Amino acid sequence: MKKLLLSLGLVVSTFCGAQNNTSYWQQHVDYTMDVEMNVENYQYDGSQELVYTNNSPDTLNRVFYHLYFNAFQPGSEMDVRSRTIKDPDRRVGDRISKLSESEQGYLKVLSLNQNGNKISFEEVGTVLEVELDEPILPGEKTTFNMEFEGQVPVQIRRSGRNSAEGVALSMSQWFPKMAEYDFEGWHATPYIGREFHGVWGDFDVKITLDKAYTVAASGYLQNPEEIGHGYTDQEVETKADTHTWHFIAPEVHDFTWAADPDYIHDKRIAEDGTILHFFYQDDEEIIENWKKLQEKTEELLLFFNKNIGPYPWDQYSVVQGGDGGMEYAMLTLITGERSFPSLVGVTAHELAHAWFQHLMATNESKYEWMDEGFTSYISSIAMNQVMETYAENPHTGSYRGYLQLANSGVEQPQTTQADRYALNAAYGASAYSKGAVFLAQLGYIIGEENLDKTLKRYYDKWKFKHPTPNDFIRIAEKVSGAELEWYLNDWTRTTATIDYGIKEVIEADENSTKVILERHNLMPMPIDLTVRYTNGQEEEIYIPLQMMRWEKPSDHENWTVAEDWAWAYPTYDLKIDKPLNEIESIEIDESQLMADVNRDNNLYTAQETSEVQE
Repeated sequence: MKKLLLSLGLVVSTFCGAQNNTSYWQQHVDYTMDVEMNVENYQYDGSQELVYTNNSPDTLNRVFYHLYFNAFQPGSEMDVRSRTIKDPDRRVGDRISKLSESEQGYLKVLSLNQNGNKISFEEVGTVLEVELDEPILPGEKTTFNMEFEGQVPVQIRRSGRNSAEGVALSMSQWFPKMAEYDFEGWHATPYIGREFHGVWGDFDVKITLDKAYTVAASGYLQNPEEIGHGYTDQEVETKADTHTWHFIAPEVHDFTWAADPDYIHDKRIAEDGTILHFFYQDDEEIIENWKKLQEKTEELLLFFNKNIGPYPWDQYSVVQGGDGGMEYAMLTLITGERSFPSLVGVTAHELAHAWFQHLMATNESKYEWMDEGFTSYISSIAMNQVMETYAENPHTGSYRGYLQLANSGVEQPQTTQADRYALNAAYGASAYSKGAVFLAQLGYIIGEENLDKTLKRYYDKWKFKHPTPNDFIRIAEKVSGAELEWYLNDWTRTTATIDYGIKEVIEADENSTKVILERHNLMPMPIDLTVRYTNGQEEEIYIPLQMMRWEKPSDHENWTVAEDWAWAYPTYDLKIDKPLNEIESIEIDESQLMADVNRDNNLYTAQETSEVQE
C-alpha cells in the first residue's frame, strides 16, 4: 500500500512532544468482523473479534463500547434532546419519537468473551459497560469475541436505510465500537447528536448481502473477482443469492459502508496514484454533475496534498448516501441531488476531513472546532482555487458567521462539550465559523507564510495520532517563534471579543501627528495599521502585542515596527512623523483578517478632520 507502510508500526510506539508533559501514547485495536445483512427487514447478525493493545501506563479493569444505533429509539437521549432544544436539527426534530418498532435502530450484544472467558456487561443507552474478567496491564494485549445483532433505522441522522434520495443503506456507526482511552481517561460519550472519537487500528470486515447490491466501503476490496459488478466490468455468474464483500482498512479509526442495487460505480486514478471511487445512483438528473465532479475531486486531493501533506491511503471514495455530508475513514457519504457548485463544495469539505479528523484525529466531542474549523478553513481556500473564483479573502463567510455569533449574546466557549451547547446554531457557528477564523486570524497574527508552515509541520508530527489544541499551538510557536498561549486561551476558552478603534487623530506639532488607539474589549491582538498619505504613498505600521515577545516579519517595502502595546493599557499613543494635513487615511487591519466585532471605529479619513473644523 503505496504510502501507508512507512507510517504503520510507528503509530503505537512513537514517542514525541507531549500533550500532558508525558510521553505520547495511544491505544490500538484490530477488528475482524463478519456481518450478514437481510435487506428485506434491515436486520443483521455479526461476529467480532477485537484484539486490544493497552499502550497506556495504566491498568484497565473495564472497557466501554459505543452502540450508536440505540440512539434511534423513542426516549433515547438523542430523541429527548432533539425534542427539548430550542432549535432542533430539522433532520431529526421529533422523528425518533414516532418510529415504530420495525423502523427503529438497535445494536444488541448477545455474548462477549475476554480471552475465551465470559465477561459481564450492561447496555446503558448507546454505551456498553464491560467489567473485565482480568485486567489489561500496561503493554499487554487482550482478545474480545462478541456476537451481536442490529437493526438499521429509518434514515434520520447520518446512518440509516432508504434515505430521502433513495439510497438503501448508509451504514455508519453500525457496529459495537471500542471507546477511546487516552491521557484524559475513557471517552465513553453517549451518542446524542454530535461527532466521534475512535481508537486507531486495522479492520478486516466481511459483509454478506443480496447479490444485487453494490457495496462501497472504507477499506480495500479483497475479492473483486468474486464480486464482479461494482469493481470490475464483468458480472460474476453465481447460483448464490448473496455476495460476501471482503474489505481490509489499515490504520483507521472507523469503518463505514453503503450499499444500493442502483449504484453506478466510476473510478479515476489521480496524478498521485490515489484511486478515486464514485458511487451514485442511476438517476439521469444527477449523472452529469457526478461525472464532472470526478475531475474536481482529483484537483481537491492534489491541493490538500500540497498544502497539508500527502494523502496516505491508496483510495478514497465519494458515495451518495447519508443525510448531508459526513466524513468517514477513506470515504465520505454525501447527498447527491445538488447543484454542481454545491456538490463540489460538500466534497471539498468532506475530503478535507480526511486530513483534519481521519489523520489528525482530534476528539470531536471536545475539540469540534479543530476538525470542523480547520476543515472549513482549508476547503474554502481549495474551493476558491478549484472553482476559479479567486476571492481576495475566501473566508468572508466564516468571519460573517463568527461575528453574528459574537454579537448574538448566546456564544459559549469553544471548550464546551459538543452536545452541551444551548443552541444548535451556536454550536455550528462556534465549530465551523469561529474554528475557521481561528486559523485565518492566526495567519494575521504570525503571517501567512508561518501559518502555511505550521499546517504542514502539524501534519508531519501528528498524522495517525490524536492531537489536542495545545499540540497545535505549540507547533505554531515553534514555527514562528511567537508566544501564542494567550491566543489559544482567549479565543477558545473564553467568549472575549476583539474591538480596537482609532480614538483620536490630532496634530502633535507642525511636523508630526499623534494617533490615539483604544482597546474596547478584552481580547488582545497585535495591530496592523495602514497609513495612506496625500502624495499617494502608503506605510504599514506594526504594533506588536507585548505578551507575544515577538515581531511579525514582513516584505512590505514601507514597513515600520512601533513600540509594543501591553494588554493592560486601554489606550496607545502612536507618533507619525508626518504633519496631519499630509495624512489621507489611517485604518486598523485593512486585511479584515482580525475578527474585530465593531469595524466602525477602525478607519480615520482626512474628511473627518475637515468636517470637525467646519
